[in-house]
Amino acid sequence: MLSTIEQVAEARLVAAAPRMPTIPVTLHYDRQDPFAVRMTFPAPATLAGVEICWTFSRELLSAGLTGAEGQGDVRVRPYGYDRTVLEFHAPEGMAVVHLRSGDVRRFLAATAELVPVGLEHLQLDLDDGLAELMRDAC
Repeated sequence: MLSTIEQVAEARLVAAAPRMPTIPVTLHYDRQDPFAVRMTFPAPATLAGVEICWTFSRELLSAGLTGAEGQGDVRVRPYGYDRTVLEFHAPEGMAVVHLRSGDVRRFLAATAELVPVGLEHLQLDLDDGLAELMRDAC
């Protein structure tokens, strides 16, 4: 049975230059971390020259398709019907990317097939998680 989803999407990096460069980003979802999604930026697209991965909630990404969401390091909002804007805030600065909303919807639909929204808790092994936390507590 499939346990992860990966989808490459074309993102437009919003920069001070008039032309927004296109970069490939990868959206990831893993049923072992059912509440989260990850977005990976390739090394050539980052200031540090290394691959960067941001993790945030699937619910945030979904809600950001229809309205401005997020108050922390990751913020998501619609930009017209066909674009979704993601803002990534870090001490080094901020990155703003535009994704096609259709790509985001397709990714979220695939994640919902793997783990239906509202049933994420069924994927968690709370006994093992609690045992892991308590192992080093004594």
